[in-house]
Amino acid sequence: MNLINEEVTHKVFGEGNIVGHDGSIITIDFNEQIKKFVYPDAFGKFITLNNRNTAENLKEVLLKKEMEEKAIERKRKEEKERHAAELQRREKLKNYKIHESSQIVFWLDEEEQQTVFTDWQVFTGKVQSGKNKDQPNRVARLRPNSAVLLTARESDQEETERRILGLYMVNEAFSGNSSDDGMVLSHSEFRIELTDEESEKLHFWNYYINENYPHRTTWDSGKYRYFDNVLTAQILKDLTEIKTDAEQIEEAKNFLKYFCQMNALDVDNIPEASGALK
Repeated sequence: MNLINEEVTHKVFGEGNIVGHDGSIITIDFNEQIKKFVYPDAFGKFITLNNRNTAENLKEVLLKKEMEEKAIERKRKEEKERHAAELQRREKLKNYKIHESSQIVFWLDEEEQQTVFTDWQVFTGKVQSGKNKDQPNRVARLRPNSAVLLTARESDQEETERRILGLYMVNEAFSGNSSDDGMVLSHSEFRIELTDEESEKLHFWNYYINENYPHRTTWDSGKYRYFDNVLTAQILKDLTEIKTDAEQIEEAKNFLKYFCQMNALDVDNIPEASGALK
């Protein structure tokens, strides 16, 4: 707002006239004694406008600034709380001997897509070289807290089009270190298959991000990769919101609750997804 030539009263310097206003600085002439003040902070503390209408308009400016400052402080506080919660979560993971990236995502071929939701198990593939060549891959990080994410894309699609087809918790007795046949067995209860319509709403790269190359959306080689535990919680949370059948919504919520318990996560404070496509 234009304050040039407005008359003011200062608690110490008395009557004055605004002769300059440059961004966050106002210049006031107090009977040829020039003083500069921070705008609009000085108003309401040291300086009052003599014109009542202008003073009322300035109140709106001050109120807006106050609200903006409160929003910034609230955001700063929330960020501090999130940081503290994350540190606490990581400490719990250490105590529970849970790896912070103990979830696994598979790239399913066409044959696997036909059978996985009947058998509810996935083969980890074989070692391609070295002394263990042709032996099943051992998914060492997987434990009963782990979820298996099932994804696919068509051969003529870009990697960014990779869809989530379903997911399941691993079997309660499963341990990746001791799995000899390469089969990742599922939990008897916590299994979810998405419809084609639901799958189109859940793209893998909305959640996953390569921290070393944030803008890169390439799978490169390999049948699977590990990813952060929080990402699965984000996917499950979003899944509860796109399901329409009441019974399936309840199943998804129970899955989410169980997953968070197993991974020392607060089910009520899951951060928003921030994958490569976000």
